[in-house]
Amino acid sequence: MAETPTPYAIEVDDVSMIFNIASEQLNNLKEYFIKIMRHELFFKEFRALDHVSFKVRRGEVVGLVGTNGSGKSTMLKCIAGVLEPSEGSITVRGNIAPLIELGAGFDPELTARENIYLNGALLGYSNEFIDEHLQEIIDFAELADFMDMPLKNYSSGMVARIAFAIATVTEPDVLIVDETLSVGDVFFQEKCEERIKRFIDSGKVTVLFVSHSMKQVARICERAVWIEKGHLRMDGPVDEVIEAYEKQFG
Repeated sequence: MAETPTPYAIEVDDVSMIFNIASEQLNNLKEYFIKIMRHELFFKEFRALDHVSFKVRRGEVVGLVGTNGSGKSTMLKCIAGVLEPSEGSITVRGNIAPLIELGAGFDPELTARENIYLNGALLGYSNEFIDEHLQEIIDFAELADFMDMPLKNYSSGMVARIAFAIATVTEPDVLIVDETLSVGDVFFQEKCEERIKRFIDSGKVTVLFVSHSMKQVARICERAVWIEKGHLRMDGPVDEVIEAYEKQFG
């Protein structure tokens, strides 16, 4: 008998992320190495995520909320495969477009055009695919006059435009968005949000969305997962989670 396909695009199962932090502040590398040689350097364990579990259905739009340093971005990086969890497991079904640290894979010495091919390769696109979609990427980024300029001369907003245009040139199975829309001018933010909304409206793209703007989360998402100090605090309809989240500041 054939197995029933799972309805879940993302499964986070009992995930913990542990970092070891030096228990004292050292001023330079020399001090650090002396302490290591003398076995005088101690580390304390910091749990950025502590036994977190949740599932996201295909086509669902879920917001991740929590105060600064609560573990949201660490969770997104684990789901995107940038970090490997210390404990537990994560299953993602389908191809991912991670809009986490836009431009992280770019080389500032290369031109914007060269970086499109470089970043495209990191996302798994072939040169032929980029050839075919190059003009579309340039048009969306609205940077046609700057394509042959080294990226080191670009503003962070211009870099973000190119990175967003590349990552969303095709419809992904899973879209991971972390504060992307806070970069660049208000018109470009609206343009990015429109493209994300088009993916959402297709009903085929699973979206994980992190923003400090609760209005934006409420507008885009139907469900929210609240992570606080590494712990899963709440998981439910977006309005209920945002109301509970905002009460802590009341």
